[in-house]
Amino acid sequence: MDQDEKIHTHIVSIWREATKFFSMGGREGMLLLTDRHLCFIHKTTAKRRWWTSVRSRQVLKLTKSPNTMIRYDGYGETELLADLKNPKNVELAFDDILEVGHRRESWGTVLNLKYAKNGKVEKFQYSVAKDWVKYPASEPTKFMTVDWAPFVAFIKERQRIKE
Repeated sequence: MDQDEKIHTHIVSIWREATKFFSMGGREGMLLLTDRHLCFIHKTTAKRRWWTSVRSRQVLKLTKSPNTMIRYDGYGETELLADLKNPKNVELAFDDILEVGHRRESWGTVLNLKYAKNGKVEKFQYSVAKDWVKYPASEPTKFMTVDWAPFVAFIKERQRIKE
């Protein structure tokens, strides 16, 4: 991420799963859109109290309006730059994204993403979790139905490489 980039969208409580044949489990994190990058933050320096309050506010906000183009206070560009130093977090330039789309399932909506990073092609699906179980492992129990269309359009508008 460049110093002059701004965050346009910030969604917490994201459940990411690989769409490989024998993939199991997933990861909880945040999904952010900046001017030129999509970031999935799994390891963050944000405090648990902040995360918990934002998660509950997000459920209310997305229940009223399913638009995914939202942003929260308390996490800005400096926090994102600090989190991106951790190699477990993913930062993708829009031009590295090969395919982006969304679909509706019976249990919620899914953002599908296929990208090339470090010579490998990866496929993931992202969903917004509404409710979680913490034991024995943290996993979502309910998902939200959101509108991924503005999110997808934002990425496609800013890609230099067109399909």
